[in-house]
Amino acid sequence: MSRLFCLVALLFVANAQAEVRLLTSIKPLQLIAAAVQDGVGVPDVLLPPGASPHRYALRPSDVRRVREADLLYWIGPDMEGFLPRVLDGRDKPDVAVQELPGLSLRHFGDSHAGHEHEHEHEHEHDEHGHDQADDGLGHDHDHRPGSLDAHLWLLPANARVIAARMAADLANLNAANAARYAANLQAFEARLDALDGRIRPQLASIADKPYFVFHEAYDYFEAAYGLKHAGVFSVLGEVQPGARHVAAMRQRLQQAGPSCVFSEPPLRP
Repeated sequence: MSRLFCLVALLFVANAQAEVRLLTSIKPLQLIAAAVQDGVGVPDVLLPPGASPHRYALRPSDVRRVREADLLYWIGPDMEGFLPRVLDGRDKPDVAVQELPGLSLRHFGDSHAGHEHEHEHEHEHDEHGHDQADDGLGHDHDHRPGSLDAHLWLLPANARVIAARMAADLANLNAANAARYAANLQAFEARLDALDGRIRPQLASIADKPYFVFHEAYDYFEAAYGLKHAGVFSVLGEVQPGARHVAAMRQRLQQAGPSCVFSEPPLRP
């Protein structure tokens, strides 16, 4: 009977260890977490499809999920300004990934020629006040020149840093599956390498082609692959550009000739 009791107890502990409730703020982080947790657990995501992290309003059910998650990953206050107040009530780990050492961070207004820097352990908090809302030219306080470009996961090297931190945190909470997390991390890195090998030559062949975007969000990816957009319709995806800005963009489209325009729902091209 005692041996049976011990076996049941061990099974209970193993099952409890496997049930790490991991929550991410946005879908890109959930996709990275899903790769690391593959075969062990399924991460949850806070924001529903189509919701903007710049303007999201937490529901009571969201607050409950934030406080109950064993691990929570978010980009940081430069992306999800709605989260810090809720996180003050958490007694479990949460990670603002923009604070992770080893990241290559960029800021709005940085040129492709440089201005990247290795992130230090101390985060420099922006001391400037909030600017006014969109002025009709596509400028918004969230993307003002010099502020952090928080779309950092679009740099493959940064995705590796995030995945490695997730694997380490999960292993600390669920030692029984540490080897699986490590193997999943290696598989994720291998997939990144394979993807890079496929798309780098494809993008190199069209790097001089003009294209326009609706959202000032792709600088990390562009810097990694030698791309540069010819214009932006709106700095924030959910902010409709003003008439003067649209007129200027129309002129640039005409000057550029045949071009590719990346639209974003629900905005109209």
